[in-house]
Amino acid sequence: MRDAISAPAAPPAVGPYSHAVWAGELLYLSGQTPLDPATGALVPGDVGAQTTQVFANLAAVLDAAGRTFDDVVKANVFLVDMADFAAMNAVYATVFAAPYPARSTVAVAGLPLGARVEIELIAR
Repeated sequence: MRDAISAPAAPPAVGPYSHAVWAGELLYLSGQTPLDPATGALVPGDVGAQTTQVFANLAAVLDAAGRTFDDVVKANVFLVDMADFAAMNAVYATVFAAPYPARSTVAVAGLPLGARVEIELIAR
């Protein structure tokens, strides 16, 4: 059985998925894109601005589950262009403290609504 988390402060799901799901002691967060929760629109700006919004959305989901970024054990980052890695990484470095979660970063052909970045997390 899935124990789903719905985060009112995060953008609503744009498909048939939950913001997050508990599986035993692990919390799996669905990928968040840089949507403004108030408007549902993609935030304007470069990948740095988009990454900042992604982490705000992820923080809202973690909060709804009673967790913080300190509880994250794994991050998966999806970028449309690996040339955006440094800008994304600069924002990422402001969110997590050592010891850092494990992470994968991959380039993808495209993301929903033209986003430049999407991030999903696993927390404990």
